[in-house]
Amino acid sequence: MTNPSDIPTHTHHIQEINQRDNATFDVLSATNGQVIAKVGVSSTEHAEFALSQCDALFKNRDRWLSLEARVGILERMVGIMETRREELAKTIALEGGKPLSDANVEADRAIQGVRKSIEALSSEAGYVVPMGMYANSAKRMAFTQKEPIGVVLAISAFNHPLNLIVHQVGAAIAAGCPCIVKPAANTPLSCIAFYDIAIEAGLPNAWLHVVTAENHDVASLLVKDKRIGFLTFIGSARVGWMIKNQVHDGVRCALEHGGVAPVIVTNNANLTEASASITKGGYYHAGQVCVSTQRVFVDSQVAEAFIEQLTAHVKALTTGDASDPDTDVGPLIRPSEVNRVEEWVNEAIDAGAIVSTGGKRINDHFFEPTLLINPPAHVKVSTHEVFGPVVCIYTYNTIDQAIAQANSLDVAFQAAVFSNDINECLHCYRHLAASAVMVNDHSAFREDNMPFQGLRSSGLSTGGIKHTIEEMQIDKLMVIKSDSLL
Repeated sequence: MTNPSDIPTHTHHIQEINQRDNATFDVLSATNGQVIAKVGVSSTEHAEFALSQCDALFKNRDRWLSLEARVGILERMVGIMETRREELAKTIALEGGKPLSDANVEADRAIQGVRKSIEALSSEAGYVVPMGMYANSAKRMAFTQKEPIGVVLAISAFNHPLNLIVHQVGAAIAAGCPCIVKPAANTPLSCIAFYDIAIEAGLPNAWLHVVTAENHDVASLLVKDKRIGFLTFIGSARVGWMIKNQVHDGVRCALEHGGVAPVIVTNNANLTEASASITKGGYYHAGQVCVSTQRVFVDSQVAEAFIEQLTAHVKALTTGDASDPDTDVGPLIRPSEVNRVEEWVNEAIDAGAIVSTGGKRINDHFFEPTLLINPPAHVKVSTHEVFGPVVCIYTYNTIDQAIAQANSLDVAFQAAVFSNDINECLHCYRHLAASAVMVNDHSAFREDNMPFQGLRSSGLSTGGIKHTIEEMQIDKLMVIKSDSLL
């Protein structure tokens, strides 16, 4: 048990206004539930202070950060992050339960993400609008320049506590937008570390505010305020769509929800490669990823062989302490999630699903990596995002039958197909309801600059660092009329 005197307390990110009654909340280890830090609770006064500062900053265009200043800050951030890479990875693993090997990858991706923000700014340019083609635009020239859209409110999720902050807050810095960020209550430490790095790199304090709160009162105040120009939310569809209905008229929204990702394995697939890839895509971070492989549709001709190989891979996974470099599957973010996953798996089993491996809770923090065969279409593991270490196999007879099942839900994000027949791959690409289709790779693949977009109830707007920066800016037009022009 950690000595209370050794538990760090973080309150410095709450600028100017004292946190509510000097209150703090505990940040718990996802692995064992022990207190790892205390974080100051933001008050409604702090939220108002953040809004006032950001709004005043945006309205005073003389205080806007130049392109050169933004690039300089981001470059210095890269340098600081590189020196603190190990510390950042350990924080990710400790607070969020992501296995250290994967936390190291996230830290690297976060550093690369800031670099990609700089790269995106290298092409930050407007464009010339053709004039003079017709009489009504004669003697005119027109061009656009990029400008920030306004104050950004970023509400983030726990599952990638540093990299998501880079995608939301790093993009706001690059776009030139003042930003208020509310990290997930379970994983605020990575966000605070990013805040510290940004300030150390030269970002003026007024440009970034971290709001940490356990309840929804402060977040609700921020969401409904008309001084917000852009809302970026990562989390559940239920909350995301509710928030969208609360924002002020004219606020641009970017929502990223879940996908219940489908994967099709045809009888022309390399089963060895497919089973290994799907193991990674389905059990990475204990399935707590919005594009985690969850529904796998397998041709009945190869189903038995594929299930045998996939089962062997899943059984070989090591479940345990996220800080152990040998751990493959870590804990769920909180005990209530273990309870929920257990209920959903039991519902599927009671309805006739076959357990190929797993199926049980280990303790209050861990659930066994689980593989279910042919759960009925109506049970929750078939219709809702599990967000846990559960993959479901469904057999099919024709590829169009598999596509119809894959498209049957009111969610659409990333999907995948495994086949060595290019015509099958192109057929799936054309007919799958998805914003991205991976070929011979799992559904959870992501490169941080590629477009990342939930469709239907899975989200709104396009993510990916380059695309997010563009969403946070406007193209401001100037039209010049002069007799000196043709």
